[in-house]
Amino acid sequence: MIPKTAEPISHSETDADFYTHDPIAAATIAVIGLGYVGLPLAIRAASRGFPVIGFDIDVAKIHAIANNEVSYITPEEQASLEKASNFTPTADATKLSQADVFIVCVPTPVTNGFEPDLKPLESACRTVAKALRPGNLVIIESTVNPGACEEFVLPVLEKSGLKVERDFYLAHCPERINPGDAKWEVGSIPRVVGGAGPESLHRAKALYERLVDAPILALSTIKEAEAVKMVENAFRDVNIAFVNELAMSFDRAGIDLVNVIRGASTKPFAFMPHFPGAGVGGHCIPVDPYYLIRYGAENGFMHRFLMTARSINNRMPHYTVSMLSKALRRKRKQLSRSTVALLGIAYKRDISDMRESPAEVIKDILEKRGTIVRVFDPHVLEHSTVETLEEALQDVDAALIATDHTEFRNLTPFHFMRSGVDIVIDGRNCLRKEDFAESGVYYSGIGRASV
Repeated sequence: MIPKTAEPISHSETDADFYTHDPIAAATIAVIGLGYVGLPLAIRAASRGFPVIGFDIDVAKIHAIANNEVSYITPEEQASLEKASNFTPTADATKLSQADVFIVCVPTPVTNGFEPDLKPLESACRTVAKALRPGNLVIIESTVNPGACEEFVLPVLEKSGLKVERDFYLAHCPERINPGDAKWEVGSIPRVVGGAGPESLHRAKALYERLVDAPILALSTIKEAEAVKMVENAFRDVNIAFVNELAMSFDRAGIDLVNVIRGASTKPFAFMPHFPGAGVGGHCIPVDPYYLIRYGAENGFMHRFLMTARSINNRMPHYTVSMLSKALRRKRKQLSRSTVALLGIAYKRDISDMRESPAEVIKDILEKRGTIVRVFDPHVLEHSTVETLEEALQDVDAALIATDHTEFRNLTPFHFMRSGVDIVIDGRNCLRKEDFAESGVYYSGIGRASV
């Protein structure tokens, strides 16, 4: 049984004796997994003066990081990376033996059947176990269901022969990062942490207090920390599903849901606006609820609400295509004989991240229906079929906006009319519907009542 603490351990930053003897102060940190979560964290740790080893099994990624040629960090992080002489990216696991702290930031995806896939986490923990030494601290930032650290991670680590809270320490601090957000970056977002015991919690909290310029909340158990991330993303998934369902209903009734939400938002309490769209993307919201659903099932509970929300949100790319098909029929055209400009392939505005992107689902549906799909995304040109917006709109039967990049938000009816495009499906409700009223261009948004 892992030791627990009933109350969070806290240490004042003014406690000189604690910080004088704090083993974290001179620690070498190894960040395992240098993706959207791990690399910004590694850069942050290096900027705070810690010697940092960044480990990833992708040799090409290591080469790109070493040459500061990665596209998924901010310009500010790129500048810090350029100056970080104390940061060593490597694919050589033997270098991890130098580390005092291991922070695991590998993906925790789901399978094609929506089952949790912990293989990347297991592999990372096996790598850490080989390098684990007495006194080391292991922190899991990868998103996991409650119980995973104790029941899955810990047995792998203890195969090293070391015992938690006696020889090494284990904690969970669920990652919080918002790609493309200059305000809420890795150093400014509050964090929560849970430990396998009192000393694990104490050391992990001390580390994040040095890394983050925001409050660090210590929770009573490691399971509570694991559950936090699940609840955060399930909350968003459920609320997005609610407005997506309203959008499909209000489209039939001719009610503009976006205007309704704006009206509801004038209430200064007890309402939080969420907006409908062509689908939910990214590596958190469309993934994490499945971990909670599976965890509930393993404990004899069925999360009907979460399962319904996932079903609704997974349906939205199909619903968006049905809107396009309806618009084409108004012009006596069919999907199977049409060419469509798909504007955006990333899952989110102004970034290149394509993980779980609903735009890719839309593309697949259209191609299976016989549609010629012309893809343009200014942030993901390597996955675009044309190089410019003008090329994308030339000689197409319709345009479908799947990502609300700034370049697309500035489009007006004139941009479509000059290319002869007379159908626009706005899957992100990012254009002004009113501008299309007298333009002769058919416009339809998600839950917006067509004009």
